[in-house]
Amino acid sequence: MTENRKRAIALGLFDGVHIGHRRVIQSAVSAAEKGFIPSVFTFGGGTLGEKRGAPVEYIYSDRYKEKLLESLGICEIFSEDFGNLRDMSGDEFAEKILADRLSAGYVVCGRDFRFGKGASCGVNELAELGRRYSFEVCISEDVSFEGEKISSKSIRELLKDGKPERSSELLGGDYTVFGEVVYGKQIGRTLDFPTINQHFGEGQLVPRFGVYATQTVIDGKAYYSVTNIGVKPTIEGGRAPLAETHILDYSGNLYGKTLAVAVKKFLRQEMKFNSLAELKSAISADIERCRNI
Repeated sequence: MTENRKRAIALGLFDGVHIGHRRVIQSAVSAAEKGFIPSVFTFGGGTLGEKRGAPVEYIYSDRYKEKLLESLGICEIFSEDFGNLRDMSGDEFAEKILADRLSAGYVVCGRDFRFGKGASCGVNELAELGRRYSFEVCISEDVSFEGEKISSKSIRELLKDGKPERSSELLGGDYTVFGEVVYGKQIGRTLDFPTINQHFGEGQLVPRFGVYATQTVIDGKAYYSVTNIGVKPTIEGGRAPLAETHILDYSGNLYGKTLAVAVKKFLRQEMKFNSLAELKSAISADIERCRNI
């Protein structure tokens, strides 16, 4: 750590890095004026397993989450496997992680933040532990949109309902598919619509299956695109859900590149066609709708 400076630690899962999370993060970033290093302590998206008895489908991969956090001014990110801390008491977390390991001088979290074995501790306990272990605690107030508290849960529901425009208002930016371009069966090329394929991570949320108007950034330039999210039912063989994107007015080899595909608007549900000719006709119509949008 630079010159033994203390850190300002933003605590949270920050799944989606939505505008409620950004208030917490901004508090840590602003603490740089007091000499603290703006930092985040979080958990890997695929390590939570369950939350309140239900499986957790994380919105963004750890890699994209970290990219967003850094863009907001966070200098250091500590991402932990939740299983490693599951049985740690609140007191142990404050002493061993915040005070000793992270040299916290300033800690900020949302009002509903829980920690310690069995989520036994909340913000009142954190404030008391801060006094004991010499770090200041700041509790960030909830952020509401149209009278409702913003939450990752509500964003997940919107994405599963195929409402990316609405989710973007809560996220503070477009929901984005982010990942490496991988090889597929190259069926799109035979239809004269070459596509890029990007996988979702195990346990990651997959939006409503269907076709979306999107925008793909390549080497800093944005291109209109059309993305199918789903399992491609017209093509034989079972497969895991993926995002398959045709980029308008672009030609080039993108395999191995890591790209961001911003999801703008739901066009139609995913369908199984009787032939590849029908599929090709539908893709042409999707592209025309995208251009009109």
